[in-house]
Amino acid sequence: MPEQAINLFTRAILKQVGDPDLREFVMRWDVLEFLVIRVFRAKAASREDEDEYRQLRTWLSTNYSRWQAALTPYWEQARVAGEPAKQDPFLFLLSGSTSGWFAGNWAAMQHLPAAREALNQFLIDRVSPELS
Repeated sequence: MPEQAINLFTRAILKQVGDPDLREFVMRWDVLEFLVIRVFRAKAASREDEDEYRQLRTWLSTNYSRWQAALTPYWEQARVAGEPAKQDPFLFLLSGSTSGWFAGNWAAMQHLPAAREALNQFLIDRVSPELS
């Protein structure tokens, strides 16, 4: 997984996370985030985007259950389009059957910050429990 595909803030926090399974989840989530943005901006998905999304979606959908309960209180405090999140942004972003679903999908773009905020706050609390 390319290091530049990881959110810079998340990359700094991730250096302190010892759990390899959590690190893998976060790195794959970051790749998904970049894919969503790329397809949204292009307003179309390439064959490579479709292949990448199919692999990411399969892996993330299978492995998200391990982190879902722990992430729930974090995304419940996040905002989507300026409003409190009404649904799990991780599940929402994995709900499209193809990467083409992200093409021009403003709702998907609005859920990305809630997922990112939840993930980063979860990581911060994991590496600095005395600060939370």
